[in-house]
Amino acid sequence: MTDTQTRQPDRTRTPTSERLTTYALLFGGMALFGSATPVSKLVGEDFPSMLASGLRMLTAAAVLVPFLVRQQGRRWWPQADRADWARLVGIAAIGTVGFTLLLFFGLQKVPGAVGAVIMATTPAVTALGAVLFLRDRLDRWTGLGLAMAVAGVVAVNLGEDTGSGADLTTAALWVGSLLVLGAVCSEAAYTLLGKRLTADLSPVQIASVAAVLSLLIFLPWAIVQAVGFDWSGPAWTDWVAMVWWGAGTMGLGSVLWFRGMMRVAATTASGFMAVMPVSALLLSYVLLGEDFAWVHLAGMAGVLAGLAAIVYRDAHTEE
Repeated sequence: MTDTQTRQPDRTRTPTSERLTTYALLFGGMALFGSATPVSKLVGEDFPSMLASGLRMLTAAAVLVPFLVRQQGRRWWPQADRADWARLVGIAAIGTVGFTLLLFFGLQKVPGAVGAVIMATTPAVTALGAVLFLRDRLDRWTGLGLAMAVAGVVAVNLGEDTGSGADLTTAALWVGSLLVLGAVCSEAAYTLLGKRLTADLSPVQIASVAAVLSLLIFLPWAIVQAVGFDWSGPAWTDWVAMVWWGAGTMGLGSVLWFRGMMRVAATTASGFMAVMPVSALLLSYVLLGEDFAWVHLAGMAGVLAGLAAIVYRDAHTEE
């Protein structure tokens, strides 16, 4: 299989229904990823960080692996070459573990709004990575759509009141900002590595192996925290949040996202990443009781307008 075949999905004469299905998969995957933000806040109130992360990966693996075994039979474990195994390890170590830890420690040093504004650059960073590493083309419509999506997400986050009142030093602000930017790059790597893998592996295989490998990475620290943990402390609602954090966001979200990415260029998929922070905001209203701000409507309008521009380009471009 050539690089051109990997990078340039064939959208010639693609039926409208198939395109809409692809967009729904990408939108749904990012919406589920976005739900991880408020849910992780709920989980973090009753579980220590490394134990919670380990349980998340355990839950995702427990849901995905049996489904994969049923789908693939005895040959459920991927028969991948060294390059694909390197990408799978990269997705687990960088895209999952790295993202979790960089964001966790970064947000300890900067206000949430600062971190959220930096996270809003994820679509642009991913699109840039696709141009540099996958040789995708960034044309006028895609560039315009990404700019509008990023502007919308930034507007949403600028409308947030940090409420921290923290006396931040310049050094702490820079360190925290760089850590969050590292999380952005990790999320971009997750998408770009996954895009290359979808040429050879199914979305369920990618998500399952990533969950298993991430679990192995988290396991030693999770065991240490589990020893002294009061397992009777969390309420049943906390366990429901934990199950969703693993099965819904990591499991189902990954499968939908990778399945959608199989059908489009990485630059097109990157525009849909703007859905993630908007989803997180809307669910924060419901799950965390956060206050509504009118600027959020303007931000979400920018995101939807950006997605419309990208969808228009994708639908009218013949590869």
